[in-house]
Amino acid sequence: MKTEILARVSTLEQKEAGNSLPAQQARLISYIERSFSKTNGSKLILDKEFIFDETAFKEHRKEFEKVIEYILSLKEVVALCCDKVDRLTRDFLVGLPMLEKLRREGKIELHFPSDNLVLHQNSPATDLFHFNIAVSLAQYYSNAISDNTKRAFEQKRRKGEWTGKPPIGYKNFTDIDGNKTIQLDTERAHLIAKIFELYATGNHSMESIREQITNEGLRSINGYKLSKSSIENILKETFYYGQPFSNKYGLFPTYHNYGNIIAKDLYDRCQEVRTKKKKTPYKAVSKEYIFKGVLKCEKCGCTMTPETKTKKSGLVFTYYSCTNSKGICKRVYVSENDLLEPILADLERLSSLTEDIQNRLVEGLRKTTEAEVVFHKAQIQRIRTEHDKLATRKDGLVDALIDKSITKEIYDKKLQDVSDKEQLLAIELEEHLQADTDYKTTIATVMSVARRSIDIFNSSEPHEKRALLNYLLQNPSVNEKTLVYTMRSPFNLMLSLDDRPIGLRE
Repeated sequence: MKTEILARVSTLEQKEAGNSLPAQQARLISYIERSFSKTNGSKLILDKEFIFDETAFKEHRKEFEKVIEYILSLKEVVALCCDKVDRLTRDFLVGLPMLEKLRREGKIELHFPSDNLVLHQNSPATDLFHFNIAVSLAQYYSNAISDNTKRAFEQKRRKGEWTGKPPIGYKNFTDIDGNKTIQLDTERAHLIAKIFELYATGNHSMESIREQITNEGLRSINGYKLSKSSIENILKETFYYGQPFSNKYGLFPTYHNYGNIIAKDLYDRCQEVRTKKKKTPYKAVSKEYIFKGVLKCEKCGCTMTPETKTKKSGLVFTYYSCTNSKGICKRVYVSENDLLEPILADLERLSSLTEDIQNRLVEGLRKTTEAEVVFHKAQIQRIRTEHDKLATRKDGLVDALIDKSITKEIYDKKLQDVSDKEQLLAIELEEHLQADTDYKTTIATVMSVARRSIDIFNSSEPHEKRALLNYLLQNPSVNEKTLVYTMRSPFNLMLSLDDRPIGLRE
């Protein structure tokens, strides 16, 4: 069977931890020479090698797309061989659905020698569970590293520093030391202030202000006349009185130091005028339904809408039907009880998982986490080493200041730079130290939810039941009167491990 090798490293730490490209290649070639296909028993034969070495994330993705294209170009079943699961998944999570599709269709085998794992069309549920958890862990650690970058921006927000393009009235500026900052745009700042002054009188509309301020010469950075919506956005901009705001993070906790164009009381007067001109209509609270907003019609993709019917006997029933907004469906009503029937059956199965099944899950988790522990420890060691280097730099700065080889101004600037880096490292270290605890807590939570799922559901209010279904179900839809869904991972794998005869599941 033709076999493709995929080897990569993305950090220097991985090279130093024995994961260098030559080391991976040697292990993979040795494995291929002594291994056979799980599909047809044929000998594995090296066909092509794909090697990635410390390139950017986007470049990684392009290279991975080449791997997929090459595999698709072959007309026969092939094997893709990676040293470990995390060598494949940490940067390539977007391409995994295609590999999974090829595996299910029997067109590819996935070999991970260091994890002692081979996936093929007929792989047992335990192997699939092992791989699925490894993918989840790879995503978790990628997100954790991404969080560190977010923390850096969070630190800037705490200091009132703006990291994007400033609003009109300000401009980006680079000082003589090459530091990027923001300063007032003297050509426009006074006209921005006038917009607020005019609107605060209550005698002007957005359009009248736009006309007047345009006549006085206010233009955008690109030289265009401002629109009416631009005037409205200016009036809502808190940056002008000193407190930055972003749609994602809300108001910054600290005021910026780039200079204010207006005072806070002028801004507040303008908001009072806006409030008087715009009244918020009252919207009645709608009735809660278990599947409201959860289900789609499988035929047309439209939302399944609920409604209540009261029988002559006084009994009340809830039915769902396609909104048929595209005009291609015949409206079919299906009762809520019928939709719940297969879900309740699966919840009963989750709640009655045997101790043997739970032990098999825990064992799979233990094997999966071993590779991540090595990575986890290497990252902590790297952070502590960098922190020690920064401490040495601080001592050197003090000596340089005492020797008068640098000025107090340079000392303060460099000390602040070192302190900022120390703070970022401290945040990153805290994230990694917390990662292991968070992971174990998450696994315990998943097991607990599985065991108590039916009790949780039966004792919950409709909106709580809906939240639980969103947590457990993936892409639920309705085909005529049949509910179509899959359980989210790892609950689907838990059910797949339950191979007991139906009569013995109680």
